[in-house]
Amino acid sequence: MLVGSVARRVAILGGVRIPFARSYTAYATAGNQDLLTAALRAVVERFRLQGVRLGDVAAGAVIKHSRDYNLVRESVLSSGLDPHTPGLDMQRACGTSLEAAIDIGNKIALGQIEAGIAGGTDTISDPPVVYPRSYQRLLLQSARGKGLTQRLAPWLGLRPRHFKPVLPAVLEPRTGLSMGQSAEIMARTWHVTRAEQDQLAYESHLKAAAAWKAGFYNDLVSEYLGLKTDNNVRADSTLEKLARLRPSFAVDGTLTAGNSTPLTDGASAVLLATPEWAAARNLPVQAYLAYGKAWAVDFADGKEGLLMAPTYAVAAMLRDAGLALQDFDYYEIHEAFEAQVLCTLKAWESADYCRDVLKQPGALGSIDRGRLNVKGGS
Repeated sequence: MLVGSVARRVAILGGVRIPFARSYTAYATAGNQDLLTAALRAVVERFRLQGVRLGDVAAGAVIKHSRDYNLVRESVLSSGLDPHTPGLDMQRACGTSLEAAIDIGNKIALGQIEAGIAGGTDTISDPPVVYPRSYQRLLLQSARGKGLTQRLAPWLGLRPRHFKPVLPAVLEPRTGLSMGQSAEIMARTWHVTRAEQDQLAYESHLKAAAAWKAGFYNDLVSEYLGLKTDNNVRADSTLEKLARLRPSFAVDGTLTAGNSTPLTDGASAVLLATPEWAAARNLPVQAYLAYGKAWAVDFADGKEGLLMAPTYAVAAMLRDAGLALQDFDYYEIHEAFEAQVLCTLKAWESADYCRDVLKQPGALGSIDRGRLNVKGGS
C-alpha cells in the first residue's frame, strides 16, 4: 500500500555480523556472496527464521564482481529463509547498508511488508581484477568471428600490454584524489592535528578491546571461517606507537595507517519488522527506526570536503525530528579516517559553517566525547 497509507512504527529486533578481518587474512578466499550469506544465516539462526518468508532483504557492496550479479537474492537462497523471499541489491558507497535499512524501514512503515532484513558486505581480498578494454574488444571480436580465420585474426594484434591487469580504482574520478588524500585536505582546512587524530584512534582501539573483553559482542558477532573476534583491533595500541607511523597520503600529511581504518572484509545484517510481527514470534523490540537522511556535497571544484556530507544529513535529520545534537545518549560515527570524524565535529561547533553552509540559525554545538563510539569504531 502506498496511497492513503498510515505510517507504522519500524522495530529493530536485532542484528548479527561476522567478525571483521583485515583484508588478505582470515577471509582471503571468501567473496561478497560468501560473507553476506554468512551474515544472513546468522540472523536466520539467531531469530529462528528457518523457512520463514520475509517481505524483502536489501543489502549491497561497494565493489562487486560481475559474478555478484543478483548478489542479495543469491545470498537469500543460501540463507535458510523461504526461497520466496525477494532480494534487492543496493549501492550508496559507504552508506549502502544504512540506505538498505532505510529502504526496508520505509516499506514496513508504508505497509508494503511486515518484516525484512537489511545488510551490507564488502571484501578487499577479492577485488574484481579486469584487463584493458583493448583486450576485451579483441576477445569479443574473436568470439563474433563466423569462421576459424575470423576468430584467429584478432589475435594477431595481441601485445604484452593486454596482459596488464586493471585493479579497481581508489581515486575519485572527478578530482583524481583518493579518499585519504581528500581527508588530508579537510584536515588542513579544519586545522585538525596529527595528535588529535592519534588520540581518537588510540581511544577507539582501547574501547573496542574493552568491549570484546567484557563480552559486549558475544551475541552480536557470529564466528566465520574460524575467526571469532575482529582481528583488526589493537589492544596494545599506544600513543607512542601511533606517533612513530609515517603519513600515508602526503609527505607532510597527518593521516597514517594508525589513525585511518584498515582495509577490511566483513558483512552484517539487521532484522526489522512491525511490533505486531515481532510480538507474534516472541521477539523483543530493541529499538525503533525513526529517521534517516542522505546528502551529498559539491566537492569537485574544491569548495567542499569530499567526506563532509554527514554534516548536512545530521542537521537536516535533527530538523525533521525536532531534536538538538545534544539530545542523545550515544553517538556512532563511522571512523573511516579520524580526520573526517574530527572535521565533522568541528563543523558542527562552527557558528559560521552552520549558518552559511548548513543554513542553521547557529552552531549545532559540541557533543560529549565520552558518548562517542563507546564500544570502539571502525
